[in-house]
Amino acid sequence: MSTREQSVPLDSRISMDWSGETLAVGLSGDWRLEQGLPSAEPLLQAIDARQPSRGVVLEDRGISGWDSGLLTFLIKIVEHGSTSGIQVSADALPEGVRRLLALARAVPARAGARKESGREPFLPRVGSQALSVWRSTRETVDFLGETAIAFARLLRGKATFRRSDLSLLLQECGSQALPIVSLISLLVGLILGFVGAIQLRMFGAEVFVADAVAIGMVRVMGAVMTGIIMAGRTGAAFAAQIGTMQVNEEIDALKTMGISPVEFLVLPRMIALIIMMPLLCVYADLMGILGGFVVGVGMLGINPVEYLTRTQEALTLTTFWIGLFHSLVFGVLVALASCLRGMQCGRSASDVGAAATRAVVTSIVAIIVATAVITFMCEVLNI
Repeated sequence: MSTREQSVPLDSRISMDWSGETLAVGLSGDWRLEQGLPSAEPLLQAIDARQPSRGVVLEDRGISGWDSGLLTFLIKIVEHGSTSGIQVSADALPEGVRRLLALARAVPARAGARKESGREPFLPRVGSQALSVWRSTRETVDFLGETAIAFARLLRGKATFRRSDLSLLLQECGSQALPIVSLISLLVGLILGFVGAIQLRMFGAEVFVADAVAIGMVRVMGAVMTGIIMAGRTGAAFAAQIGTMQVNEEIDALKTMGISPVEFLVLPRMIALIIMMPLLCVYADLMGILGGFVVGVGMLGINPVEYLTRTQEALTLTTFWIGLFHSLVFGVLVALASCLRGMQCGRSASDVGAAATRAVVTSIVAIIVATAVITFMCEVLNI
């Protein structure tokens, strides 16, 4: 018959009692994370040293409080016992602890769920980035090719999309965007007028504010501001709509039914922006000129008839067509960028927001680059 040996304290909250080949581990005190957790290593070493053949018994000897810290400590002991072939009994612990311990052990950790520590070496990171760029480039080229094929089918009258969708998109891109286009364009015209007035007043040439505002708005600023507004408003909405369909597997359903997602989703959105962007650009030009008119007449005291006459003389048909060309290019770029990001969206809800953000960033960058290229081409062609 075995006798109980003297209790050996490992920590103020842990004590060991050997009774023959049975080890009784007594737990007491407060087991909360903010109190600090004792290390399980001395206890595990003691178990390994004597290998209790009749198992380890975990006992409650006055546990005053506990949280997940106690559970973490117990899991280490139980898992070590399982690995060493030693039975660990938790029957003498509080009922809540036993339930949580059983629950924690019932669901094994998912493979790969643990986050790998340490920084990835330089060369693998370079390789990953290169593969990512290559994959993105290939997807972009595929998307542009499919879009070109869809346009060719549209010209042959074989494209498949709902005309009602196009009507709704025209309304969304056109009339519903008028308030924000009006506000931004009017303010841009006011700013151009103020900036021009400050400089021209020094030379007594305030009347040329009309020229500066009219040429600036009609040639490039009206189209650029409209493009940025449409990128942030409509482009983000397009990416979110298509991304949501990707998450809900509606695009997979279209492919299964033999319907091209590019024809059904991308084509009507691109047509809507190609039609509405030049119209919005002309409207933005008028609102910008109105803003400059307010500054010229209200602040500088220019005669209204004289201001309008200067505006008419400053504008040429070439300036007008250059502005429209800007807007047409911007409409195509915003449609392509937003639909591409929507089609590249992942399968989770958070990916939809990321796709919308990427669509806006890509559209604005494309607009700025296109503006620089068109301006350079106009300079080379002397127009």
